[in-house]
Amino acid sequence: MARTQKNKATAHHLGLLKARLAKLRRELITPKGGGGGGPGEGFDVAKTGDARIGFVGFPSVGKSTLLSNLAGVYSEVAAYEFTTLTTVPGVIRYKGAKIQLLDLPGIIEGAKDGKGRGRQVIAVARTCNLILIVLDVLKPLGHKKIIENELEGFGIRLNSKPPNIGFKKKDKGGINLTATCPQSELDAETVKSILAEYKIHNADVTLRSDATADDLIDVVEGNRVYIPCIYVLNKIDQISIEELDIIYKVPHCVPISAHHRWNFDDLLEKIWDYLKLVRIYTKPKGQLPDYTSPVVLPFSRTTVEDFCMKIHKNLIKEFKYALVWGLSVKHNPQKVGKDHTLEDEDVIQIVKK
Repeated sequence: MARTQKNKATAHHLGLLKARLAKLRRELITPKGGGGGGPGEGFDVAKTGDARIGFVGFPSVGKSTLLSNLAGVYSEVAAYEFTTLTTVPGVIRYKGAKIQLLDLPGIIEGAKDGKGRGRQVIAVARTCNLILIVLDVLKPLGHKKIIENELEGFGIRLNSKPPNIGFKKKDKGGINLTATCPQSELDAETVKSILAEYKIHNADVTLRSDATADDLIDVVEGNRVYIPCIYVLNKIDQISIEELDIIYKVPHCVPISAHHRWNFDDLLEKIWDYLKLVRIYTKPKGQLPDYTSPVVLPFSRTTVEDFCMKIHKNLIKEFKYALVWGLSVKHNPQKVGKDHTLEDEDVIQIVKK
């Protein structure tokens, strides 16, 4: 691909190569079933709390120190690389939400191909709601690129939204392409050739934004996860103020010092912004709302029904209506049904049949 000139005439050929590459990569990630190995050392940790955050980074950048100082859990710290060998969990309470922090072992270049248990580490990172990429300020910026490449190669897309592409397989009728806006890269030929690579010859494809070949491949593969990510630059106690000012201008970036506990509040605030959790306070009949322990819902599922399911699945069977106070309603209180969407810090009272 590097040797090919990029122009309109070769775009078709490049799309083909990209698709073939993605397909081979996927086969690397999911090896064709082999004999079951013996019970290995367990790597993943049970999910607890309302959200899950994984620390990813090279060995010896201060991931374990950060976990120890944030969550008060002791994760072994020493002056050699690969001190942490399995996942060490910790929990912090922030704004009423329980957030699980996972200190993962360091990953190295080639981790996505299985170097240094890298596949297991990245597989745990895929299950997180937010990834903190911990970087050393003194090391070169190339490290950020390497880690991003490792995660991208394993089907994790950082700080990006799923491409707005509709894709539906059919039994017959060929490939039907509709684009709702002008496309700079994809045309009917390229789309056909990419899909042919996956042995798909009948499908409806709808492009609702200016998409690239990679976007289409992501949609066809269908095993991509889109996770927000914050770059945590550690060890800022070793650089000058002027350098710190430059770092602050980088997007998605928080400089901290794990050892001296500098700038933790800024990091926690940013984590809260990226997790987009919604807190709902409950109110028993005839009493004041309980502001100490909110029910925390993920940003994508915030209807009254989801709220009931979070408490207990039998609650929805006895549900009659709910009274809501807060930003999501026009009147306080307002009677709502189970499809009403709640906002952050609403107060709810559920009335049963």
